[in-house]
Amino acid sequence: MESEKTRKSLDVGTLRAQLQARAGAVATESGSGREYWRSLDELAQTEDFQELLHREFPEQASELIDPVSRRNFLRLMGASLALGGLSGCTIQPAEKIVPYVRAPENLIPGKPLYFATAFELGGAATGILVESHMGRPTHIEGNPEHPGSLGAADALTQASILDLYDPDRAKAVTNAGRISAWPTFLQAFSGDLDRQAMKHGTGLRILTQTVTSPTLGHQLQKALEAFPEARWHQYEAANRDNVLAGAKLAYGEAVNTYYDFSKADVILSLDANFALQGPGSIRYAKDFAAGRKKLADGGGMNRLYAVESSPSATGSIADHRLAITTGQLEAFTLTLAQRLGVAVSGGDGVEFDDEGLTEALARDLMSSRGRSIVIAGDHQAPEVHALAHAINESLGNVGATVFHTDPLQPQPESQNESLAELVADMKGGEVDMLVILGGNPAYDAPADLDFAGAMSQVGTVTYLGTYINETSAHSHWHLPQSHYMESWGDARAYDGTATVQQPLIEPLYSSRSALEIVAALNRQPGRSTLELVREYWQANSRAADFERFWQQSVHDGVIAGSAFVTGERKIAGSVEVSGRFGQQLDEEGYELHLRPGALVWDGRFVNNAWLQETPDPITKLTWDNAALMSPATAERLGVSNEQVVELSDAGRTLSAPAWIVPGQADNVVSLALGYGQDFDGRVGSGTGYNGYRLLAAGEWSSNDLKVNKTFDRIPLACTQEHHSMEGRHLVRHADLGDFEKHPTFAQEEGHVFPRDLTLIPDHEYNGNAWGMAIDLNSCIGCNACSVACQSENNIPIVGKEQVLVGRELSWIRIDRYFTDLDDPEIYHQPVPCQQCENAPCEVVCPVTATSHSAEGLNDMVYNRCVGTRYCSNNCPYKVRRFNFLQYADRDTESLKLQKNPDVTVRARGVMEKCTYCVQRINSARIESKKSGTPIADGQIKTACQTACPTDAITFGDINDPKSEVGVQKASPRNYGILTELNTRPRTSYLARIRNPNPEILES
Repeated sequence: MESEKTRKSLDVGTLRAQLQARAGAVATESGSGREYWRSLDELAQTEDFQELLHREFPEQASELIDPVSRRNFLRLMGASLALGGLSGCTIQPAEKIVPYVRAPENLIPGKPLYFATAFELGGAATGILVESHMGRPTHIEGNPEHPGSLGAADALTQASILDLYDPDRAKAVTNAGRISAWPTFLQAFSGDLDRQAMKHGTGLRILTQTVTSPTLGHQLQKALEAFPEARWHQYEAANRDNVLAGAKLAYGEAVNTYYDFSKADVILSLDANFALQGPGSIRYAKDFAAGRKKLADGGGMNRLYAVESSPSATGSIADHRLAITTGQLEAFTLTLAQRLGVAVSGGDGVEFDDEGLTEALARDLMSSRGRSIVIAGDHQAPEVHALAHAINESLGNVGATVFHTDPLQPQPESQNESLAELVADMKGGEVDMLVILGGNPAYDAPADLDFAGAMSQVGTVTYLGTYINETSAHSHWHLPQSHYMESWGDARAYDGTATVQQPLIEPLYSSRSALEIVAALNRQPGRSTLELVREYWQANSRAADFERFWQQSVHDGVIAGSAFVTGERKIAGSVEVSGRFGQQLDEEGYELHLRPGALVWDGRFVNNAWLQETPDPITKLTWDNAALMSPATAERLGVSNEQVVELSDAGRTLSAPAWIVPGQADNVVSLALGYGQDFDGRVGSGTGYNGYRLLAAGEWSSNDLKVNKTFDRIPLACTQEHHSMEGRHLVRHADLGDFEKHPTFAQEEGHVFPRDLTLIPDHEYNGNAWGMAIDLNSCIGCNACSVACQSENNIPIVGKEQVLVGRELSWIRIDRYFTDLDDPEIYHQPVPCQQCENAPCEVVCPVTATSHSAEGLNDMVYNRCVGTRYCSNNCPYKVRRFNFLQYADRDTESLKLQKNPDVTVRARGVMEKCTYCVQRINSARIESKKSGTPIADGQIKTACQTACPTDAITFGDINDPKSEVGVQKASPRNYGILTELNTRPRTSYLARIRNPNPEILES
């Protein structure tokens, strides 16, 4: 009820702001204050306003409406301003916004500017460049200068720009669910701090997410100095506690470890989805793909072994993949470590029956000493991490491909243990004042802790959060949190490199950042975030000319020389494993496997429409999570897809629909976290099932799962069979040995239409002829290309109901294929418009809405399209999308700001599709004409190409044989799909090559 009341109050405030803005526009045009008040009187009598007036002020409504005089209008505005909070009532002076009399020197209307900043997830920063049109951030790309991205950006990073404009963000300070104001909060907050100061902070607790920000860490330490008895806790659901514990087990101290995959010839992943998730994943994916690309230079490919319970994006590109339970994985790791001579204490009787697999793997690793990597997943047991450290040390990888530094966090700690201590203090009545900075612990804290219940035992809870959610519902004060593009800050990358986060836009709502709240803790509520960040780096940069250093750091998005120094650490003695290590699943038992969602992560992106409608890389599900199980497990349980099963573990239960996934370990049921939230978001509310209800502190898997089938069914929106081309020879692949014997296999396997029977004569392209090549040897199915395309081209989402009937609008889909059900190889194939030279769609359009350009593009003229859909019916690749309904949101004001002004927003009844980002081509063509120089190779990059972490997509002029795309087209692995139809596609593919261990193949 409180959330509904808050929502209505926000509606009043929003309408008030709209009325005042409209009246102000009238007054500005007329230049008369009298006209301003007259327009207010008129607008106050609109139907929308009167409806809200009756709802919110039923007792005074009739008096205020009939008539709404200027005096009564002001009385009403005073009431709504009291509800909404005055944005001008801050301790900072109000700033007037005026139109440009003369545009800034570097601002050219219609030409975007790019600003460097950083996106932070789990405490690790990814350097990005944000495209801005007239002060509106519209698109994100990776920062080529930043070591964490090198110019690429994953799906979560790309989609974070939509969160900035989310109309469901919290907009006002609330106290006990009622609208308040920032000065009122500061007054109450100051009184609480005064009381804590007298007790040296005994009852004060601060809860943050993972903090790597040097400035925020410094400010928090200052707060702890002022309140020496206070405690700072860190927690986020997708934490790396096991990584920290594994380092302490191996080295006796907290250590940050990162890897250089570009130098590794043999890689073993122990449930580590390193190419898609975790600190450095974008860089890791790029470096791993570089090892695959050695094939083109005549060098040997790298080789990847993946051992995991549930198929992942990383496992899908492995040369050898083993699907086993968590206990079997632990036994596998122990057996391998012993074969490599690692000293181990404990683990008696633990052995993995691998039929020679670990022996062959050990020999392969030994043959690549100093050129190999063993990496354990964040959610594996600490012993697995310690054994991985020991194996890397024994192989001589440390200092060559594996590097150790000091921790990224100013205060490294076990987050689950820290949260448990906090909950115990709250339940014990020892916490008078709790300040929560970000996250949603009432939703994602382990179920056995009952964090939400413990909050009721705290005197005052202050919550800084993005949404009105489970945590805000249990808090006394809720402060809207600023987006990272609205505030200054800093953060560290996977190797310690620091980046300054600079704002690109003023806060859209009355929001605050964590730095501002900590400044209030330090009795400095008036200090800006810019002052705080500058002050820290001025004291710690050691730069002779700080202003020059600052300007360069902000401009480049990287603070030079800030990466942590690597150091050598040695494992003393043997690695000790516990008695539970390697515990095997009972023959009749099931294992529960919980992991962060590939697209919503720990739940923070659940209200992001782009990510909700982006298919999962493996399951291809949208808008939901599901209980994943292998075909054999489903057969054993007697369940089918979409049939609801009840999952029970230690008295905790959850019902969710089943989904059968080839490659899943038998008797393992996996569930993605981050779904099933209870909040007012119009996108994320009611999507999926809350796996946190099954999560116990520090446990990512459990052998005590009970599974019971029901006879209920819930429809799941899976896109894999939409726009299907299956049954054709689409993905071509071979083992490395076979490829070396027969390098042109990909071009010979498909039927090519005879040249003398082409239906149209060859057209001579005297200028540019654009084309694309996609390397299936690099693609991991991560969806970065799809989300980048959505951001760049204003592609709307359609919702689960429309996806269920195959009406999703993504211009580039990624098809996923399994070779069999039990032990499959997994392949990904991105399919954009193929830009056919002999396009079947063009000849059937009655209004020439789709036509061929002088540079070979299959163009789409939106204002000609009359919606016959003949083109879509005639397209064998099924890459054209039709607006059956008015999918584009033209009403929500904040979402309008995100739109790319260079791309038309399509309406109902219009066909749309990929055009190789023709707006970027046209921009480069204009610059070429102005400069009088031809367009250089690489000058134009499509949105999908720029985003791709593995550089799988190449675009350019195929008339130039020396261009990058020309070289790719000349590769013996290059082939086109459905070329037997004589479509002559401009988009082609490079066949997938696997590099299996011959010794394992022979066995």
